[in-house]
Amino acid sequence: MTLFVMSFYYNDNGDNMTIYLDLVFFLNLFFDFILLLSVSLLLKRNIKLYNVLFGSLIGSLSIFLLFIDLNNIELFIFKFIISILMTVTTFGYKDILYTIKNIIYLYFVSIFLGGFLYLINDSFDYHNGLVFYNNGLSINIIIILVLTPILVYVYLKGFKHIKNNYHNYYNISLYIKDKIINVTSYLDTGNKLESPYTHTPVILLHNKDPIFNNLKYTLIPYNTVSSNGLIKCYKVDKIHIEGVGDRYKVIVGIMENEINIDGVDCILNTKLLEGK
Repeated sequence: MTLFVMSFYYNDNGDNMTIYLDLVFFLNLFFDFILLLSVSLLLKRNIKLYNVLFGSLIGSLSIFLLFIDLNNIELFIFKFIISILMTVTTFGYKDILYTIKNIIYLYFVSIFLGGFLYLINDSFDYHNGLVFYNNGLSINIIIILVLTPILVYVYLKGFKHIKNNYHNYYNISLYIKDKIINVTSYLDTGNKLESPYTHTPVILLHNKDPIFNNLKYTLIPYNTVSSNGLIKCYKVDKIHIEGVGDRYKVIVGIMENEINIDGVDCILNTKLLEGK
């Protein structure tokens, strides 16, 4: 049942348009719930759904700003205060950094979802707008209500994939005589290969740089789930791991096959990051 109805002239043609405030409230509640739930899942907050719903209700109260004559600065301040209330109500207050992180992620997800809503509304717009329309229910609303949870699910799944995988990527530089080789590496917790004599850690590199043809090598045995054998290994002067530092005691093993990880040419050894 429609609680409030406002009629006003929406465009220059004098078309009498209608805004249903209960519909606006419901949409705000729906999207605020999605936003807060997304933040909870991204940051792995152990939050009850009723806390998310309560925070969404507070966020939905922002529709009453429609009735207040505010300039842009005042509107921004009010919205920021509401976002603080939403996050504190939903996630509680532990310390200032905890709260700031919740707010930042709320805005981050809001920007992503807002861009999606703008795209959908613009793509399916037939001069009725999202909640402003003449006759019947705008198709924009139906499409957005159906697609938003799907999009958020795909977004969260993709974000977790990036978070769980790409944080193990490192840019490294190999210093060999007067040459520097820059490669993208991946920290594989399964790579614990080391020299059986000196126990020097071995990193695995897929690189056909001709400089290795002029270096002496040693053969180091390896064992994997699918194969075993000997791998050619070379002593380098040092390697520099971006964000970690220099490592001098390291051996480079040359792989014949490409590494089946996106954009990676080198597999790091876990020992090289001990004490990071």
